[in-house]
Amino acid sequence: MNTSRRTVLAGAAAAGVAATAGLAGTGTAYAATGKSPSRELFGRLADGTKVYRWTVANGGTRMKVLSYGGIVQSLEIPDRSGRAANVSLGFDNLDDYVAGSPYFGALIGRYGNRIAKGRFTLDGRTYELPVNDGPNSLHGGDKGFDKQVWDVEPFSRGSDRGLVLRRISPDGEMGYPGTLKVKVTYTLTARGDWRIDYEATTDRGTVANLTSHTYFNLAGEGSGSVDGHTLEMAAARYTPVDATLIPTGELARVTGTPFDFRRAKTIGGQARTPHQQVLYGKGLDHNWVLDKGLTTVPGYALTLADPASGRVMKMYTTEPGMQFYSGNFLDGTLAGTSGRLYRQGDGLCLESQHFPDSPNQPSFPSTVLRPGTTYRSTTVHTFSAR
Repeated sequence: MNTSRRTVLAGAAAAGVAATAGLAGTGTAYAATGKSPSRELFGRLADGTKVYRWTVANGGTRMKVLSYGGIVQSLEIPDRSGRAANVSLGFDNLDDYVAGSPYFGALIGRYGNRIAKGRFTLDGRTYELPVNDGPNSLHGGDKGFDKQVWDVEPFSRGSDRGLVLRRISPDGEMGYPGTLKVKVTYTLTARGDWRIDYEATTDRGTVANLTSHTYFNLAGEGSGSVDGHTLEMAAARYTPVDATLIPTGELARVTGTPFDFRRAKTIGGQARTPHQQVLYGKGLDHNWVLDKGLTTVPGYALTLADPASGRVMKMYTTEPGMQFYSGNFLDGTLAGTSGRLYRQGDGLCLESQHFPDSPNQPSFPSTVLRPGTTYRSTTVHTFSAR
């Protein structure tokens, strides 16, 4: 596996666009296409800041995105009969997102996943981060990118429709060094693919690991457990964790474990296995080492399918890792957009990213970003029905 991010970044964005032209999402189109994205007021924060909801539709896929947290509030795709359903967990109001969302649909940064004990050392200096997940720092701290208001600009480019989200993360925000200028592009293609392109630059050495924290339920949000979904993942290794869910540093083989999805298996059949690693996470909450490694163009990562509705989602990414979280901490205290309570296993996350705790694990692919270089990452979701 190529362990240097720097060797592949220069061409990633342009190559990602070229590569995704051949990734077919074959779901039946149900929504209007060719229209420019539209905007409506979704709510106001306590300080009066307006939060908007943008709607983008193309190729049978319709997505609603909030300027708060870059949150994908709704993602509608058709089933085998052409009936559309929202397959993304979330809330129907801003207050619930602010009060205590478990990162529903959010953009995550500066660092997706966990950093051990909320600290890392770079260039001889140790940086302290907010500890917000037991003894560790999770998803950029207690006020990460998921809790910031982004500048959003719509676009219609050829047959593509989408949104460009921007913000500047100041030096020292959540303890991270350097002023980070971030640009994230959500694109819906004419085929209904959802592509995410991440870019960032810094004026000082820092670490960066951006991802999307969408909770998927291909049967439809609020429909119940995803235990019957099947997952196939092109990953022969994963990163075992300690009791606080920090990687031990080992790249372990999946053979003979609940982490072996090299052939399609049901989520419930694996996530409820009494294996020590599963016990640590109260289900699956681990990083898989993708066979393709770190790449310049999005390579195949996985296929998620719901046999009942026929909906299928494939993911392609430039990233070397995939954090699969089986919704273990949903506990029936949150009511979603459907008005139904979310219980354990009612949604799952598939977060393309670098490995957890990479700043403290020199054997892992590097997440260091330097001035004069650009962080680039691309992930593509294709949708179909069978």
